[in-house]
Amino acid sequence: MNSLLPILAMTLATASQTPASPDAGKKSEPEPFSSRRQAAVKIIGESGAEVSVAYRLLDGSEEWMHEADRVFHAASTMKVPVMIELFRQESQKQLSLSDTLEIRNEFRSVVDGSLYAMNMGDDSDATVYRNIGKTMTLEELNAQMITVSSNFATNLLIDRLGVRNVRATVESLGAYGVEVRRGVEDQKAFDQGIINETTARGLFVLMNAIARGTAVSKGASERMVEVLAGQKFNDGIPQGVPPGTKVAHKTGTITRVHHDAGIVYGARPCVLVILTRGIDKEADSDALIARITRALLP
Repeated sequence: MNSLLPILAMTLATASQTPASPDAGKKSEPEPFSSRRQAAVKIIGESGAEVSVAYRLLDGSEEWMHEADRVFHAASTMKVPVMIELFRQESQKQLSLSDTLEIRNEFRSVVDGSLYAMNMGDDSDATVYRNIGKTMTLEELNAQMITVSSNFATNLLIDRLGVRNVRATVESLGAYGVEVRRGVEDQKAFDQGIINETTARGLFVLMNAIARGTAVSKGASERMVEVLAGQKFNDGIPQGVPPGTKVAHKTGTITRVHHDAGIVYGARPCVLVILTRGIDKEADSDALIARITRALLP
């Protein structure tokens, strides 16, 4: 037994003198931006869908606009400019977010002024419907509009704010390509091709203004970020970032159209907008958006 001790001592001494690998202790380097961009292009190409992307790190060191001026049906992403206009009017003392609004299910078509009502079966949340005949605050309606994408709340807010004012604010921010023409579920308008539209670049401009504190004011922008961070539909961009990463975002979905636009507060914060068209199943669109996010972000 004792005869083995010198051999063991020599073995340990030799091991202690073995130089460490030059890569030991190093963190893996992130993929170069060009490689990540190429990976995203490959994913988009293989999807067979129409996809637009607008991406920029908040420090400005990376930017990619892929088919960013292609026009899409805005779906519920049009609720972002409605929120911005709400906070703008608050900043101008035209209203307070604590003001209450009577909940009535009666709206006028932009085509001919005829009345129409919202259908709970076509909406994403029943909260506002349960309050018909009662009142809700503008702040509550805004939260319903953004976090659960309530169409009913959206139309109530558009009626209160004025669609022309929403359009003027979009224009003042330079979000060209974002066209808010009407409220939601106006079938006569839809039949005549009067729809809300967006581009990835235009929606990016709005989200970037919120991220930088220039949408209305720094304080208002920070409050809008917190509303967006309360989003309940998190199967797109949030699935492409590390767990626990804060994502302030708004989704939009109609038949074969699915979008996600957000501010990602990761190690290197960014604004990311992904618009898609041509995929039948929403779950498949979600997965595509998550894959693009995962490939592109550092």
